[in-house]
Amino acid sequence: MAADIEEKTDRYGRLLAEALEEASIAPPEGTPMAAAAADCREMAESYLSDGTHFRENGDLVNALASFSYGHAWLDAGARVGLFDVPTEGHLFTVDDST
Repeated sequence: MAADIEEKTDRYGRLLAEALEEASIAPPEGTPMAAAAADCREMAESYLSDGTHFRENGDLVNALASFSYGHAWLDAGARVGLFDVPTEGHLFTVDDST
């Protein structure tokens, strides 16, 4: 059975919004790594905004892509240590076993 794009788009939008709430910048303020984290966070926030705009206008394909790209910025940042994130659950692909 094919995926329901409307359900998936809404789920990924919620996932990105929740991930943004949970991710906090890990490096000390004023460092180059903190600036990189802020840039990644800004990209994720921009993709959330774009995705919301697309969703509101019925463009599910671009909304889903935006939400997915936004989450990828956060998840990649978490994996390289730019963000402190929960290590359990469904929001990020990091765990505390590494």
